[in-house]
Amino acid sequence: ASCISLCAFLIISFFLPPPQPALETTERDVDGGIDQDIFDINEALGLDLFEGDIKLDGMQERNSIIGDNYRWPHVIPYVLDDSLEMNAKGLILKAFEQYRLKTCIDFKPWEGEKNYISVFKGSGCWSSVGNRQEGLQQLSIGANCDRIGTIQHEFLHALGFWHEQSRSDRDDYVTIVWDRIQTGKDHNFKKYDDKTSDSLNVPYDYTSVLHYSQNAFKNGTEPTIITNIPDFMDVIGQRMDFSDYDLQKLNRLYNCSSSLSFMDTCSFELENICGMIQRSDDNSDWQRLSQVPAGPNTDHTNMGECKDSGYFMHFNTSAGAEGSTAILESRILYPKRSFQCLQFYFYNSGHESDRLYVWVREYTSAHPNGTLRLIEEIKGSPLTYWQLHHVSLKVTSKFRVVFQGVKGSGLSNGGLSIDDINLSETQCPHHVWHIRNFTHLLNTSPAGTAGRIYSPPFYSSKGYAFQVSLYVNGTTADNPFVLAMYLHLISGANDNQLQWPCPWQQGTMTLLDQHPDIRQRMSNQRSITTNPLELSGSSSTYFWDRPDKVGSIASFPNGTTFMRGPGSGTSAFLTHQRLRSRNFIKDDGVYILLTMEDISHLLSTQPSVSPTFVMKANFPNFCPDNPCENDGVCIIVDRAPVCRCPAGDNWWYMGEKCERKGSTQENTIIAVSSTISVFVVMLIVTITTAVCLKKKYSQRKENGESLSLE
Repeated sequence: ASCISLCAFLIISFFLPPPQPALETTERDVDGGIDQDIFDINEALGLDLFEGDIKLDGMQERNSIIGDNYRWPHVIPYVLDDSLEMNAKGLILKAFEQYRLKTCIDFKPWEGEKNYISVFKGSGCWSSVGNRQEGLQQLSIGANCDRIGTIQHEFLHALGFWHEQSRSDRDDYVTIVWDRIQTGKDHNFKKYDDKTSDSLNVPYDYTSVLHYSQNAFKNGTEPTIITNIPDFMDVIGQRMDFSDYDLQKLNRLYNCSSSLSFMDTCSFELENICGMIQRSDDNSDWQRLSQVPAGPNTDHTNMGECKDSGYFMHFNTSAGAEGSTAILESRILYPKRSFQCLQFYFYNSGHESDRLYVWVREYTSAHPNGTLRLIEEIKGSPLTYWQLHHVSLKVTSKFRVVFQGVKGSGLSNGGLSIDDINLSETQCPHHVWHIRNFTHLLNTSPAGTAGRIYSPPFYSSKGYAFQVSLYVNGTTADNPFVLAMYLHLISGANDNQLQWPCPWQQGTMTLLDQHPDIRQRMSNQRSITTNPLELSGSSSTYFWDRPDKVGSIASFPNGTTFMRGPGSGTSAFLTHQRLRSRNFIKDDGVYILLTMEDISHLLSTQPSVSPTFVMKANFPNFCPDNPCENDGVCIIVDRAPVCRCPAGDNWWYMGEKCERKGSTQENTIIAVSSTISVFVVMLIVTITTAVCLKKKYSQRKENGESLSLE
């Protein structure tokens, strides 16, 4: 893809007008260049929330995991209020995808359900804890809260979780230094006993996305929390992604036995090779090996670090005739969505004529034995390292993934190898930037522009050309040992046909955690959204205008010149300490996954619900005339108008047109009245029956009949 993009630039360089001299490309920080935690943001705004980001109601008890009545259903209705920043809207949807990938929790647009979450741009980042059973429940994603880890954090509160360091056993793992806490903030560090809380039998988690950082609510420069195991001092307070224990607790609380969009993973560590099968109608086999003389020397999962482990699948192309084939098929898989992403690592130590084909075998009622459909052909010169590949699938019936290795015509000393396969019902990243020899870059790159590197040019799905810049050791000598990353629009082949300034394209830059299981990855990402009305500082030019209008001259390694627009991102993308805390660097390389997508459809989102619980909607499928009364919302369902009636804490409207009002008090009166009425009727029946029986008994006694009581 990089070669194709570069070729396009070489061609269009002859047709574009010569670039005009300009100043060095500028870069601006969306967060002021400060890695602000949730509590720093809220404190700067003067918010006095419980534990820094929790909204309490008057009746709420302080528990770690609250009662069953306060759990949400597994599918949670939500509203994205139009007050939200566009970047935040896109990131909230990405956070929902992470919940689907790693848990059984799903989210759906609100359609009139009694209880739902309204996400809006309030002051700061905060949430209530659990389902408060109040109808509309607010969750604030304010300015600078638009980070996926922050959004996951706040939604974990809404799902029923308190902060990790509030656990009853926290003193066994961290020490709270009380005299370093700001005056009046001590209550944020209180803990609860195990009679009123439940850690769900999950160990204390230093890596939790719900843990305070070491500097939470400090009154000076010294940390307020000291981990009893020193190695975790720089780990607590991460806002990258769910930790393993976060997911264990969430899945236990909601009785999740599987996650929604995850399908399969395989690192070939077990001899059953994850249920994959070798076809009998080929003339060779894939072998489960730990090394090959011509390469790879190790698997990708463990990189040779674990004795007696570390396997991959290998097709030997150094023997056999041209055209020899080996087929490896997955177990049968059952999709729920219409799209999937297959990710795996590939090592070619054979010949450039060798081929790896990825197929799907689809089973339908018309073809119960399955039909093969070619998805992708992978070819290229042999390389001495593992390469990450993504293959987009679009399958709607049950299927198998098929890896077919084919020996080419050239002389081979090795073959084709695959490892660390992951399949999920998610969208694949649009582009991958692989940076090799990264340890050397970390150790030798100076701070500032001298240590800045650029990605190859890429194109978005809409045709915008872009590039990413990476500062390996910070943007300034005052702040080294941190990665900085910025997104730039650059001049491209489609510029004359595109809309300018560039409207509402969300670029996401993800530093991949290369854990073999996609569910256990804690990748770090930041998203930038182009606002066509945004100005460049104090000037009258638009920040996201055409690069040949607002950018500066730049050149590719081959000398071809182009125009690079200003960059937007953060100088606090990830510290080197956190970089080394996970599998970001593997085989001495890092992968940056890049996606730029149009999110203009989020400009006007679902019904915007006010805090007074009056529901006023802005539905794309609105009714031409609103027949609903009492501020009811009319939407089209199955081509027919349907009223969604407003509701509050203790009142609601009902009826086809929301014409009748109900309330808790009214229901109570009705229930009491009904109970009294039933009691009176039963009393009358009982008295009448008793009188009749007594009269009959007296008559028989007078007649001298023998009596027996039944």
